[in-house]
Amino acid sequence: MALYKRGRIRDGDLRRFIPVLVITLVGVYFLLFLPRTSLVVDNEDTVKIDEVSEGEEVKFSGRINLPKQNELSVMLQSRNQLPPRNLDLFPTLAKDRIVIVLYVHNRPQYLRLVVDSLSSVVGIKETLLIVSHDGYFEEMNKIVEGIKFCQVKQIFAPYSPHVFPDSFPGVSSKDCKSKDDPVIKHCEGNPDQYGNHRSPKIVSLKHHWWWMMNTVWDGLKETRQHSGDILFIEEDHFIFPNAYRNLQFLVNMKPKKCPDCYATNLAPCDVKSRGEGWETLIAERMGNVGYAFNHTVWRKIHRKTREFCYFDEYNWDITMWATVYPSFGGPVYTLRGPRTSAVHFGKCGLHQGQGESAACVDDGNMKIDVEDIDKTVNLKPNWGVHVYTHQSGYKAGFKGWGGWGDERDHQLCLEFANMYHVGGTHL
Repeated sequence: MALYKRGRIRDGDLRRFIPVLVITLVGVYFLLFLPRTSLVVDNEDTVKIDEVSEGEEVKFSGRINLPKQNELSVMLQSRNQLPPRNLDLFPTLAKDRIVIVLYVHNRPQYLRLVVDSLSSVVGIKETLLIVSHDGYFEEMNKIVEGIKFCQVKQIFAPYSPHVFPDSFPGVSSKDCKSKDDPVIKHCEGNPDQYGNHRSPKIVSLKHHWWWMMNTVWDGLKETRQHSGDILFIEEDHFIFPNAYRNLQFLVNMKPKKCPDCYATNLAPCDVKSRGEGWETLIAERMGNVGYAFNHTVWRKIHRKTREFCYFDEYNWDITMWATVYPSFGGPVYTLRGPRTSAVHFGKCGLHQGQGESAACVDDGNMKIDVEDIDKTVNLKPNWGVHVYTHQSGYKAGFKGWGGWGDERDHQLCLEFANMYHVGGTHL
């Protein structure tokens, strides 16, 4: 009787153990065969798990401290995960493609001209065009949605000051203005080195560029594992028909002709110059019109996050010239041709705004001469390289024009550098 009872007990134990065994096996199956998971931070700065299949966009990871999102911010962030358009027209991309990133704000009269110039670029069908928007502006969106000459993906900065009309990073009712004394006015904010408090319209320039760089290089599934170069242009850069082929030539020649060059450029560093017209390649300081570099250079830039985020200068390019590039420990050269393949044409700066009483007015009706020499590759493999060793411009020691003194902007900048790195990044 006792033996029988003990046997029944074992059977009961076994029956109770079976569900546990099944649950364990199912758990092992999920771990081994279902999509990987990554940490995603919600608006309350708590961590949750979200499934990420192979090739999907990397989500925010670790414990980061981004601003609480509003409805528009959440919507824009979700749109960033949509696939490129025109996949039916251009189902494949060239293996040696140079991805093109066009970053824009709200100057539709300029964007139309740039898009029209891109439509005539030889080789544009072979690559992906990414348009990065600083906020959401319907007219700008419609122009980009009308592109039919290549694959195009839109991304929108979800933490742009233009997305937050009544809270940081936009304008908050508690913010100090102009040269307010925080103690007397009981307001929030840290002034820059000249005593001026932040202007969201001004700081958006640097925030957008830094968010875009981190997102393109480390966040998007289309580019985060891209082994080649990426070209960056703005909404007031007219691109010549030979630009893409010339750029491919320069990228291929750089290891041989200028192994110490960090990048390639479509235009001279002096934006007013159309080039020397010599029969030689040019190595000079990096310019901000049509510049391209690879992931290795990006990693070097990313390691200088603190230099970038804390320098009191609202312009991203001056920040790079005055503090980031000098910290590399040697000259930062770029390789270009002796004749420009891109032209900066804008009269209205991004900081001058749109739709304001004092806004800069420019209808964008301008004609840029494109000659036959600008329609085909005009560079030769047997050319030498002329190096400009001493050039004027912003250098180490320049203290900055200010506009970037608020600690909240510094912190947001640091968070952008951290948001795609598992477990955070050591800054």
